[in-house]
Amino acid sequence: MTTKRLRILVLTCSTRPGALGPAVGGWLTETLTPVAKGLDVDLVPVAIGDLDLPFLDEEEHPSTGVHHQEHTRRWSRIVDDADGFVFVTPEYNYGMPATLKNALDYLGPQWAWKPAGFVSYGHTSAGTRAVQHAKQVVTTLRLVPLGSTVAIRIADAMREDRFLPEARHADAAEGLLAELVRVAHALTPLRERGRADAVEGPLPGSYARPLGPDDAAEVTVLQRCCWTEEALANDTLDIPALHETPEDVRTWLADWDTTGLWRDGRLLGMVRTRRAGDDLHIGRLAVAPDLRGLGVGRWLLHRAESAAAEGCRRVVLFTGAASHRNIALYRQQGYVALPDAQEDGVVSLAKAVVPV
Repeated sequence: MTTKRLRILVLTCSTRPGALGPAVGGWLTETLTPVAKGLDVDLVPVAIGDLDLPFLDEEEHPSTGVHHQEHTRRWSRIVDDADGFVFVTPEYNYGMPATLKNALDYLGPQWAWKPAGFVSYGHTSAGTRAVQHAKQVVTTLRLVPLGSTVAIRIADAMREDRFLPEARHADAAEGLLAELVRVAHALTPLRERGRADAVEGPLPGSYARPLGPDDAAEVTVLQRCCWTEEALANDTLDIPALHETPEDVRTWLADWDTTGLWRDGRLLGMVRTRRAGDDLHIGRLAVAPDLRGLGVGRWLLHRAESAAAEGCRRVVLFTGAASHRNIALYRQQGYVALPDAQEDGVVSLAKAVVPV
């Protein structure tokens, strides 16, 4: 599960001229910005009125993800980049504004497995009936509505035509954000399974996706677990993977094409590749110790080999001279030791790329 900063969209939903929505959204963002910093969260304020979304005008069903209109593509990017949402909404006639319903209806998969919090405002009900209406819709889109809400009666928050909510409203907003962050982290594995670049893995419930610098913490932990055994087998602690800091890992994750295998937020294994002339170099093939013998290593190796593009002549990798388990795996997969391949306790192996 990536450790990147969460991106929370604060969406002001009313577009009525002179509406109170911008004041509520501004107060909410200002109130939560110091808290968000401590929670490692970026708040992104957006007003529906600034999106220029007409009533849904796409020919394709939203579930397809096919968008022909530029305003839809822009909205899709904004929602897709978000990890959670806070909808700032009034109540119109016992329901949410048509503008919010329309904005929700434009998209499909981009909403899935993200938490949704509500800050409502109104008169008698403080906007709570709008929230109940909206929750029925967002759950259909696989958004996950929070239990925490902020409900503001306009009469209680206005002071001489200025919007000045009480301290209890700020406390409720902070509680909502804290819950939103917890749920967003918990839902991360479900969001990642739905990524366009994620593929089904070899174990039930597992999936593979590209790793990047934001995954450095998990990669560092996996390396320490896996290469400790290699250090014992080869009677040396002089193994780079054991000494790299998370910052070192971030650096090479930016340079190598690396695939990680995940399940329920846990990094189970990984492998990296990089082209060097006519060769494809494979490295850092790692499988969590408790999952060895289940075919995970072979699956990752085959996936790495599939990265051999046109013009690659061979695939090259190396391992410790006393890492007999690794060497046996590579030989079973057709690798042979290179002439004079053993140097300083390291064995280099290679196999030819078979043209497709």
